[in-house]
Amino acid sequence: MTAPAGASAGGLPPRDILLAVLTTFLWGVSFIAIKAGVAEAPPLFLTALRFALAAFPAVLFIPRPKAKLLDLAGYGLCIGIGQFGLLFAAIKWGMPAGLASLVIQMQALFTMALAFAFLGQSLRKTQIFGALVALSGVGAIGYFRGGATPLGPFLAVLGAAGFWSLGNLFSIRAGRTNMLGFIVWSSLFAPLPLLALSLLMEDRSAILAAILHPSWVVWGGAAFLAYGATMVGFGLWGFLLSRHPAGQVSPFSLLVPVFGIGAATLVFHEPLGAGVLFGIGVVMAGLAIAVFGRR
Repeated sequence: MTAPAGASAGGLPPRDILLAVLTTFLWGVSFIAIKAGVAEAPPLFLTALRFALAAFPAVLFIPRPKAKLLDLAGYGLCIGIGQFGLLFAAIKWGMPAGLASLVIQMQALFTMALAFAFLGQSLRKTQIFGALVALSGVGAIGYFRGGATPLGPFLAVLGAAGFWSLGNLFSIRAGRTNMLGFIVWSSLFAPLPLLALSLLMEDRSAILAAILHPSWVVWGGAAFLAYGATMVGFGLWGFLLSRHPAGQVSPFSLLVPVFGIGAATLVFHEPLGAGVLFGIGVVMAGLAIAVFGRR
């Protein structure tokens, strides 16, 4: 079995742990921008705008990375259309943003399983146990927060988690490369298909209104999602996956709902009960086991 070049057998170094936490923070607070944005613009159009801003004008100044076209296209389509197209639509259809930030973390197990099955990456018992403990914490948070959630949006978020894990495989396959360039150039593959789907499936008058009467919520949120969550967040995530086994990196994504729920509490004044706080504690404990277990 193989691992990325330069991977550490003993776990992530402190610098990379901090980078992983920063990434999950950016992703967690991005759910606030998503919820606010889809309230004013069609979800597929907003997703297309996000990836268009991530690609342009940066693609004119950043050289194409040394990665195969298949990996660039596969990553851009899986993350742009599969993950975020489904996620934005699910939140528009009624999936609570906080709960969405929980359900999509199933990608952690999906990624570890796919990396084991298709890339031959090994998994330690502590990583598996820690991921299961953390997922039980995610389940506890979902139980205390979930309430009645429509089945369609819930399944859409599960689908988004699956596409995220597939995108991670393309990122791992790309290996050591310029990850900022990888994110920028892979983003080229998402906007046109998303725009085509938007024109086919969404209210064209709403699309036109978002273009002709731009609001700071839609365009400001899209800019944060493009530059903060996509270029910085996915750039750092790809950087980490290219240097460490997926089993060491993926469990950190379980911090996303911790930051997401915290941000929703501050912005939307959603209360945090004792059960949610307990679940957050379990997530933190599981992450500690997965990352520091052998130490």
